[in-house]
Amino acid sequence: MKLSVVATLYRSSDSVEEFVRRSLAAADRLYDDVEIVLVNDGSPDDSLTKALALRSADPRIVVVDLSRNFGHHKAIMTGLAHASGDMIFLIDSDLEELPEYLDEFQERFSQGDCDVVYGVQIARKGGFLERFTGYAFFWAANGLGDQRLPANSITARLMTREYVDALLQHQHREFTLGHLFIMTGFRQMPVTVTKLSISPTTYSLGRRLDMAIRYLTTNSTKLLYGILCVGLGVSTLAGLAILYLIVRYVVAGVHVDGWTSVIISVWFFGGLTTLLLGVLGMYIANILSETKRGPYTIVRRVHRGEDGQ
Repeated sequence: MKLSVVATLYRSSDSVEEFVRRSLAAADRLYDDVEIVLVNDGSPDDSLTKALALRSADPRIVVVDLSRNFGHHKAIMTGLAHASGDMIFLIDSDLEELPEYLDEFQERFSQGDCDVVYGVQIARKGGFLERFTGYAFFWAANGLGDQRLPANSITARLMTREYVDALLQHQHREFTLGHLFIMTGFRQMPVTVTKLSISPTTYSLGRRLDMAIRYLTTNSTKLLYGILCVGLGVSTLAGLAILYLIVRYVVAGVHVDGWTSVIISVWFFGGLTTLLLGVLGMYIANILSETKRGPYTIVRRVHRGEDGQ
């Protein structure tokens, strides 16, 4: 049986050589045929050069060089599309997720009751801000999203060929990989692991916020229903307030102060309208991106085999 180990490269110069060595050692203990698929996601350092040197020394290594940086999740999907194994082990190359997880994942998979084994952290890594934003994302995603995401799940997972083929049928241009993992279905089982924290994350606060917004505006109809309820609620309150003021004027002859009430109303409804239009604008932007149907990555070259072609 053949195993494909799939990983992406972005600022991975310091870790790629050890990652490949440890991944091959872990895989060779369990499988008689192994390949490693490394996707260079436009890395600005010499990750590609080191990956090509490793491929020259071992033809089992496949290097997929993207034309620019497309993002972690899209690079992963491209790597999965180039994997040829009967089983696929997906993992990050920064060594915070250990290649030796494969032993635990394979042991769980061998029980025969699942198609996917994925890792779940005992506790989120990083400092306060990284942990807080992670918890906030899952809270918002599970509160407003249409599908529930497993909290604290990591990239590392062992998958059957059938599951990966089904996963690749998704043709979304804007997506969050965790959502596609759930949407694909099949039998998925978690394994608790400890993820290390040995390098600064490449996910800045801005990127995390962008990911959360994109996830909600591509996978949540609850948010749209929430906008409808907010609009209906504000309209109802405004109608009741108008009715109250009319009755008060008719019964008690009390007038309403003009400037204050007008300014407050303008600021409140102006801000609310801007917020709602912004949310709807994100939905429309995602619709536009999907309808263009362009490729979500462009491969410059695939280095495979003895000749690198």
